[in-house]
Amino acid sequence: MKVLLVNGSPHKNGCTYTALKEIADELKKNDIDSEIYYIGTDAIRPCMACYACGKLGKCVIDDKVNDFVNKAAEFDGYIFGSPVHYASASGVIVPFLDRVFFSAAMSGRAIFRHKPGSAVVSARRAGTTFSIDQLNKYFQIAEMPVISGRYWNMVHGSNPDQVRQDKEGMQNMRILARNMAYHLKCKEQAAKVGILPPEPEPVEQTNFIR
Repeated sequence: MKVLLVNGSPHKNGCTYTALKEIADELKKNDIDSEIYYIGTDAIRPCMACYACGKLGKCVIDDKVNDFVNKAAEFDGYIFGSPVHYASASGVIVPFLDRVFFSAAMSGRAIFRHKPGSAVVSARRAGTTFSIDQLNKYFQIAEMPVISGRYWNMVHGSNPDQVRQDKEGMQNMRILARNMAYHLKCKEQAAKVGILPPEPEPVEQTNFIR
């Protein structure tokens, strides 16, 4: 079993990475493999709402989003990490996830369905809970169980050393990792005895103005 940890910070080895690394280390202790994927700082174009992904089977903007979707299909769970910028998730991760989830869904690739997901954010001070809510919405629209810790999944600090001093935050990263491992192992055992996810229904859309 493998968990993909996504670093949505412009700083490859900054505060967000420090939180994700704590999770990765704890996952390893629980016999779960993981990988940290760095989105990077190259410009991520926003979704154009062209719906071409439904015909092409991938996003029409051929960049790292398509590569990520192919990679993500091989994993069993996901944790998306972001710093807090202007009281919301970063300008790196939001357009990236918009296109990842929309293109995967529209192309009929339900790679995230019933796989567990979680969001982790880092901040100097404020904006954390809103950013977590913002990221959780990707899971909720994709039929993904949301894995929690004992508190909201956040760490505080202006640099990695300060994040490591956030004892409560780092403890919660470890609790989150153990909860993710527990869910994955339960899901694996359920499949062995024939308990499988429910079959999807065809999508129905209702417009409020007819």
